[in-house]
Amino acid sequence: MSESLFEPIFVPDVFREATDGRAWLQAMLDAERALAVAEARANRISAEAAEVIAGCCDADLFDIAEIGVAGRASGNPVPPLVEALTAAVREASEDAARHVHKGATSQDITDTAAMLVARRTLGLILSEMDGISEACASLAGDHRDTLMAGRTLMQQALPTTFGLKAAGWLVAVLDARQRLMTLRGSGLAAQLGGAAGTLASLGPSGTEVLREFADELSLPEPVVPWHTARFRVADLGNSLALAAGTIHKISLDVILMSQTEIGEVAEPSGGGRGGSSTLPHKRNPVGSVLAAACARRVYPLAQTLQSAMAQEHERAAGAWHSEWEALSDALALTGGAASAMRETLEGLQVNPGRMRENLDITGGLLLAEHVTTAAAEKLGRMQAHELVQNASRRAVENGKPLREEILAEPDLRGALRDEEIDAALDPAGYLGSAGAFVDRALELYREEGLA
Repeated sequence: MSESLFEPIFVPDVFREATDGRAWLQAMLDAERALAVAEARANRISAEAAEVIAGCCDADLFDIAEIGVAGRASGNPVPPLVEALTAAVREASEDAARHVHKGATSQDITDTAAMLVARRTLGLILSEMDGISEACASLAGDHRDTLMAGRTLMQQALPTTFGLKAAGWLVAVLDARQRLMTLRGSGLAAQLGGAAGTLASLGPSGTEVLREFADELSLPEPVVPWHTARFRVADLGNSLALAAGTIHKISLDVILMSQTEIGEVAEPSGGGRGGSSTLPHKRNPVGSVLAAACARRVYPLAQTLQSAMAQEHERAAGAWHSEWEALSDALALTGGAASAMRETLEGLQVNPGRMRENLDITGGLLLAEHVTTAAAEKLGRMQAHELVQNASRRAVENGKPLREEILAEPDLRGALRDEEIDAALDPAGYLGSAGAFVDRALELYREEGLA
């Protein structure tokens, strides 16, 4: 992702730095250093040569832009990097210079660098996801019994609680978090296969060098080189898209609940946050907007990584090359979405009074099902359903509370006492297992060791 006027708006510095050109260059150099160390351990080169090579594997010693431009000729940045690294090593030792990049191919270094960049950035994303989880758990616990309207197809449906909504967010975030943790722990792998995946130039020491290489980088050792088996990269893209989508759902809920006509939540303000250049009365849900914008950009990037799975024979002609920036951007933008959502939820202002006002807008119509259930014990299901449906229709047409139309219906009036009608029209009495579901979500949160 190139620097621009817009990039800092969406992606915080820590995520840009974790995925920028320098981060990739250092990761490539870390791979070159690990290769030299591994070959020394396998007695393919001397320990002295490995030490000299390792000492030169510092990104600050190289011109990133120059390497990038030079990489156009070879189709990737590793050949000019190896040339520059060899020159740096030669200044210290001619013998060591002969062993730079020994046995490896450009894709070995780039793929391994991708795994290192992903591992570091996933750690940062997971930290933000932990913050989101904590905020959701706090909201779920604090508002376990806070009544609000449940909405389906953008219409009020039945009573629910804001605690249950937040609990739903929490469980989804925990699922996405677990997927990212598993991927970071065992789904990445070192890459070392040489020119055609055989490590032929390393002779009988190939698998030993691979083992030491992976161990030095603390990456899983693959069973075989995966030059054109791109499941890992595609899975990484999919997991990032799922995490971004989970955050996107939360951001959309907050945006909708922040509408002036709804007013059930408000994002944190201060320092000009959420302001409008022309409408000073507005309090825009800017954090959720940024999270949503980042997430929308992750989806097609994940698709790019998926489409790169089909690759020709032992080395891809273009598909592999399409992954690099797509992966960097997907990591950075998922981090941006998570960071924006964490800040939003940690400062989210909840308005229970407005939630109750909105719940009462329909004059009790949300409880028609509850009234039907109560009346069915005396009248039977079909008759009770028809009578309550007629009363509800009249309430809508006349603009009256449902209670008045129930009382005006002789059969319903005869079947239900006043206190039974009032109980059936109490939203707090028709929440089903909402509270239990909140408790289950919070228990899962504690089991994850995050409480």
